[in-house]
Amino acid sequence: MADNTITLVGNLTRDPELRFTTGGRGVASFGIAVGRRYQVNGEWQEQTSYFNITAWGQLGENAAATLAKGSRVIVTGRLEQREYTTRDGDKRTAIEVVADELGPSLRWATAQVERQSGQGGGGQGGGGAGRGGNSRVGGDAAPDPYMGDEEPF
Repeated sequence: MADNTITLVGNLTRDPELRFTTGGRGVASFGIAVGRRYQVNGEWQEQTSYFNITAWGQLGENAAATLAKGSRVIVTGRLEQREYTTRDGDKRTAIEVVADELGPSLRWATAQVERQSGQGGGGQGGGGAGRGGNSRVGGDAAPDPYMGDEEPF
């Protein structure tokens, strides 16, 4: 079976937009820019790729609560392709990253992470780069279904 995992490190191009399904499940959408520098014949070249990110459930709600445009993040997820029809009737294809994990990049910033209570969504949890470089999510938590009372780090 083929694995479809991608990890990206980049900066948010827009604040996360949080919406809710009719069933009440949260979904956050945002974009990130991933830059690359390389040399060709002794001259530096720059290339930027842009990706749309979707985060579901508690992960999406935590992302919307803590991330802001410009935040440097690490996203791990899977590529998904979807088709849609424009208002003019043209068929289009979009490829986006559905996030499984999100977190702050600590290369040039610090963050403070607090565990969120009442964590649901199959173990998908929070964290993220906060506004101004700090992440503040939640308070005391119930035992994690995977780790129990053990601290994750």
